[in-house]
Amino acid sequence: MSAPKPMTDSPTRALARALIARPSLTPDDAGCMDLLAARLEAMGFALEWMPRGGVRNLWARRGHGAPLLCLAGHTDVVPSGDERNWTSPPFAPTVRDGFLYGRGAADMKTSLAAFITALEAFIARRPDHPGSIALLLTSDEEGAATHGTAAVVDTLAARGERLDYCIVGEPTSATTLGDTIKNGRRGSLSATLTVRGQQGHVAYPHLAKNPIHLLAPALAELSAIRWDEGNAFFPPTTWQISNIHAGTGANNVIPGSCEVMFNFRFASSSSADELQARTAAVLDRHGLDYELVWQLSGKPFLTAQGKLLAALAAAIRSTVGVEPALSTSGGTSDGRFIAAICAEVVEFGPVNATIHQIDECVAVDAIDPLSRIYQHTLDQLLAGGEAHV
Repeated sequence: MSAPKPMTDSPTRALARALIARPSLTPDDAGCMDLLAARLEAMGFALEWMPRGGVRNLWARRGHGAPLLCLAGHTDVVPSGDERNWTSPPFAPTVRDGFLYGRGAADMKTSLAAFITALEAFIARRPDHPGSIALLLTSDEEGAATHGTAAVVDTLAARGERLDYCIVGEPTSATTLGDTIKNGRRGSLSATLTVRGQQGHVAYPHLAKNPIHLLAPALAELSAIRWDEGNAFFPPTTWQISNIHAGTGANNVIPGSCEVMFNFRFASSSSADELQARTAAVLDRHGLDYELVWQLSGKPFLTAQGKLLAALAAAIRSTVGVEPALSTSGGTSDGRFIAAICAEVVEFGPVNATIHQIDECVAVDAIDPLSRIYQHTLDQLLAGGEAHV
């Protein structure tokens, strides 16, 4: 392995490194937005800070006309874990073997840097561009996601503001920059199920009711259900148990209750109401004494072929010579909130192979092309297809 060496900085690389160096563990922004806000203000963006519940949010807009193109992202990152396991410190951006290492390098500080430099280049050439551009930033995507983008969208919706296009800078590429665009995501529906029995001694089971034994047949039935067949855009809905808790810690006590946490990742073929009703029907059929608490963290959304997908795909082809595939795989993103006020929402960013891992990284030679792809997309949507430079 070659020794770390200084990186010859382009504007995008330099900004990516400056962002990675800020330890913005969710929901702490650690000054990232201040750095980005100064660049946005210099470009003529009007800044509107929307703090909620200890979370920093920024809505920045340039222009008043239509169409309105929004670039959206988050400054927060997941914890680095034991820093001794990192080859170089997670918040000391380091170039090694052609990759830029650091927590947030792929998810998603490189995208944020590319957003800013793409905007700077575009506005320098088209200071009087048609339409409007907005940037939506939050520090609450990797955490509870309650007071971040969801809160900003609620505010915009209450004011009657809608977006025409939105690009979320999530890392979507699979093996090389540009190979995948996310044009939708499955919904996420979680639940905590508590089944009540009667505690007792294991030697006298006739005097107790074991909730684990009572629940087991129902869980087996739920795990075997084919909830739907999916559709052309989404795989079939899945149901997975994530946690089971019961017992006092002693091996001679029948527990009085059992708690199970599970999650649906659901296609647009099913609704949250349908999934809840079918689950309750199974539990009722097994005669369980239970309590079920549901949490819907996101409905499925899908962007069909339209101007945004066409513009982004053209930008990818002309910049890196790759034909992008469309995908709705993976977990949730803030796109699920933005879709409520925007008909065309996509996610696009660098390779996601190392996100949330030790030694998270992004290929150095993909950083500047990412900025050019965003810039070319701006050209296509707001400047009539003028070629980027």
